[in-house]
Amino acid sequence: MSGVTGSGLKFIVIDDDQDILDIETALLTKEGHQVITLIESKTAFEKIKEEQPDCVLADIMMSDVDGMQLLRKIRDNEDLKDIKVILVSGRSFEFDRRQAMKLGADGFISKPIDADTFVDSIHAYIADKIQMTFWGVRGTLPVPGPRAYRYGGNTSCLTLEFAKGQFFIFDAGSGIKELSNELRATRGGKINAKVFISHPHWDHINALPFFAPMYIPGNEFEILGAAHPSSSMRELISAQMDDVYFPITMKEFGSRVYFNDLNQGEFEIDGISVKTMLLSHPGNCLGYRIDYKGRSICYVTDNEMFLPDSPQYDPNYGKKLAAFVEGADALITDSTYTDAEYASKVGWGHSCISQVADLAHRANVRTLYLFHHDPDQDDTAIDEKLALAEECLSALNSTTKVLAPTEALSLSL
Repeated sequence: MSGVTGSGLKFIVIDDDQDILDIETALLTKEGHQVITLIESKTAFEKIKEEQPDCVLADIMMSDVDGMQLLRKIRDNEDLKDIKVILVSGRSFEFDRRQAMKLGADGFISKPIDADTFVDSIHAYIADKIQMTFWGVRGTLPVPGPRAYRYGGNTSCLTLEFAKGQFFIFDAGSGIKELSNELRATRGGKINAKVFISHPHWDHINALPFFAPMYIPGNEFEILGAAHPSSSMRELISAQMDDVYFPITMKEFGSRVYFNDLNQGEFEIDGISVKTMLLSHPGNCLGYRIDYKGRSICYVTDNEMFLPDSPQYDPNYGKKLAAFVEGADALITDSTYTDAEYASKVGWGHSCISQVADLAHRANVRTLYLFHHDPDQDDTAIDEKLALAEECLSALNSTTKVLAPTEALSLSL
């Protein structure tokens, strides 16, 4: 397949409205793409097999063979598995969108077509990238003021947005308030997201009551987190909103909110593989691995990797963790202390730079992201941790890159 942002892709566009065909053809050919149009769908499948296009755009409501039926036929044919299929329809019901994704659609565009965004949307669906954004990179406590101007002062929150619309939120530290502000300012329509909580320590859940989209009817959220023997995830979240501690309870949520207690294992959400692993941290804390079409992102915070000469050191745990993050494109992990700081913090549930760098190298991680910084560390201290990590990886002759992400940093994977 040619480059999605350049010219040269071959499209087959199927719609029983000639005006729509003309508009889509004009927009796509302007970007240098080749377009074959069909106003009748009964011959579309044979034409697709003959032409082997890069992408098919099909209306849902057509005579003879509708867009959903055509999509199913394409997905049932192994020879056509690499063809992208995007449905373009005036039927914009959420049910239709869900059905399309279940059948294997690569995208769904509602009519009327927006000429300013149509081609960009097509390119985004074809590229199928994951947008990873950091909303808070600190740990334990937020850090206000000039000490945190460059890296930001908010606690743990990360989002993954997928081209098909799946939206994953990891942790609800104070960074989720910044995410809330961004969604309210830029996102129209309903929001449907999965919220993965690593563990219920305050810096990972205490800003969830300030996440405004949960109070808006029509939105839908599933909150997933580590199962605990004495409390469910629903009870843990509800408890911090008890009226003794907070003036608003979960009863005020206007959106539909579901809860799911997770154990260590593997499952699938909307076509995306999710693996979980219990981490070395007080209480039940889960690390998450997301695998999607050849890309892997690991969110592993909070976690203590004991030094090899420590009586708590467990080589078997180290092997399990390395296997869990093996080959990841992105490892976002607890990097709270320098080695010197860690000497007085053993058993607190957080890791030092040398062990984090060693893990990333042994596991052939592409990029290591330093995360969950101690609140006593200012921006300069984080710079120094980054330099230490670079030195450790260099000493190992590692190909792993390392970054200390700033708040609001957004990357495409």
